[in-house]
Amino acid sequence: MQGFRQQDNALIFELNHETVRIEPWGPDSLRVRTTIEPAFSDDLPLALLEPVAAPAQIELGAAGATIQSGAIQAEVSPTGRIRFVNARSGAQLLAEEEHLQPYGWPRPRAFRALPGGMFHAEVRFLAHDDEHFYGLGQQQHGRLDHKGCVIELHQRNTQASIPFLISSRGYGFLWHNPAVGRVQLGYDRTLWVAEATHQVDYWITAGDTPADILRHYVDATGHAPMMPEWAAGFWQCKLRYSTQDELLEVAREYKRRGLPLSVIVADFFHWTVQGEWRFDPEKWPDPAAMVRELEEMGVKLMVSIWPTVNSLSRNWEEMRQRGLLVRTEHGIPVQMLFLDNKPEGPVYLQFYDATHPEARQFVWEQARENYYRHGIRVFWLDEAEPDTWPMQPENLRYHLGNGLAVTNLYPMLYARGFYEGMRAEGQQDILNLCRCAWAGSQRYGAAVWSGDIQSTFESLQAQVRAGLNIGLSGIPWWTTDIGGFFNGDPATPYFRELIVRWFQYGVFCPIFRLHGYRQPAIEHPTPHGGPNEVWSFGELDYAIIRELLFLRERLRPYIMQQMRLAHEQGVPPMRPLLFDFAGDGAAWAVDDQFMFGPDLLVAPVLVEGMRARPVYLPAGTSWNDAWTGGAFDGGQRITADAPLERIPLYLRAGARLPIRSDDHSS
Repeated sequence: MQGFRQQDNALIFELNHETVRIEPWGPDSLRVRTTIEPAFSDDLPLALLEPVAAPAQIELGAAGATIQSGAIQAEVSPTGRIRFVNARSGAQLLAEEEHLQPYGWPRPRAFRALPGGMFHAEVRFLAHDDEHFYGLGQQQHGRLDHKGCVIELHQRNTQASIPFLISSRGYGFLWHNPAVGRVQLGYDRTLWVAEATHQVDYWITAGDTPADILRHYVDATGHAPMMPEWAAGFWQCKLRYSTQDELLEVAREYKRRGLPLSVIVADFFHWTVQGEWRFDPEKWPDPAAMVRELEEMGVKLMVSIWPTVNSLSRNWEEMRQRGLLVRTEHGIPVQMLFLDNKPEGPVYLQFYDATHPEARQFVWEQARENYYRHGIRVFWLDEAEPDTWPMQPENLRYHLGNGLAVTNLYPMLYARGFYEGMRAEGQQDILNLCRCAWAGSQRYGAAVWSGDIQSTFESLQAQVRAGLNIGLSGIPWWTTDIGGFFNGDPATPYFRELIVRWFQYGVFCPIFRLHGYRQPAIEHPTPHGGPNEVWSFGELDYAIIRELLFLRERLRPYIMQQMRLAHEQGVPPMRPLLFDFAGDGAAWAVDDQFMFGPDLLVAPVLVEGMRARPVYLPAGTSWNDAWTGGAFDGGQRITADAPLERIPLYLRAGARLPIRSDDHSS
């Protein structure tokens, strides 16, 4: 067949072996799928949830066809070119590219056959010089606006590729495909690429503000659970506490000093070998007693989980025989060369196959037996990309298919396995820390951190933009390693200034967490860094950091209000100024400040030696300096004092928050 037809609630277009299906998928939203195969594929566990049924307005005519869902309308020409408009204003949102000279130029939707029956797929859209893009997960290029960038759609340590963006033209766009690929946000065109797939699949929504767009997105891909109360406090971590006694002594010291502490972490190598997911009984002899003592102090224990399996593990042979491990298409079936407790030194490892339901269940059963039954209720899901060495997804074979086509699903399904296992045990307040995410990860209780970053001011600058963009990608729970992960030396003045500025920023991240591989570090036989507790950086830093811990405590009721909004409406607690002040054009250009909830503007100090910084106060309200009470009109730039002990903070007019230790207002 060829031409247009209506099938139930969908508009179908067929021409020259291609089938296009466009249908409503949530309020003001459409889902578009195209293929040159006989039928669409629905065999992957993807991001979009089934929407509430809603009628579509479909019109078929000689000049083309249209389909409308609330505020968005798709127009399809007789040649199959798709154009999206705001149905209320008539403004064009997004339009496929189409060359008037058809010969020698690719179609706006292009498929190139690959061995094995899949296709390299591309979709080309017109570009606009004044269009700006936000979201796309967690990138490390140090920009808030992605315009002009080529963004790799591939998971890596420090890079979480969530293929959802918010456009300044009033739409949100989800590239609903877990294939490795890229998006080019150029001035000549916008190009989305999947390296190996059966079909093109994307979702588009219209909204008057970024808040409207993000609300539609989380409705379509899932809401984060309600953050548990304990998670809003301070998390202590280092690489690493080697024994049960060492970890407990650190927690006791926090309590002796009267410092708030909510979480402490048992990092990697607490285990026997990788793939057994249990404590080494020589160094961690009584996990249940450890958990009980921590709980009496009001502290949760988080335990590191790695998805890697050592062939010496008691589980390896069963997992191999049952097909629960990631395979390779060619060569020896290993994906990482790293260290382990047995044997000492390098060992070859395989990843468990998180795309396999039985593998997820198997790993959860090990964690349930060896951790959960001892009272551990929060897990650190590390290596979640998966971080294979080398990164050659085309050589990976998962339960769901070749790595080039499905590998980006891994972090979401890794989180799903633990979330579903914990739910089956009756737990409701589920939060697990993950080193990567994909679209929809938020619905599985995934809190994301920015991975193994450097201990530099330049890295701190990049994390500010990365955290704002992942919040606009549907992930409301996010954090960094305060102080950075690699090469931080507490003996140097540089690091001591950096750790203070990073702590000041960290207070206003959704999760307030210290971690790092501090110098002097020991690499062999297994990694072990230097001290990384709040009193480890000198008396001057300790005095400042101590006050920041109590500032976070005072803000916890306000933080939990923001977490309720994140759960119910998808509003990220930490967001760029453009989110709350979409009508202020100047706010869209600010990338080194952010709102923490609706009432508090945060302007972190991101440059070594800086003791004053420019601050933009958005229009539409007046502002008060949270430290001095000074009043300012919105819509202006000011210079804020920023001595080492102070981060510039401003309260929206009428807001009252207990910023100062002598201020008990709320």
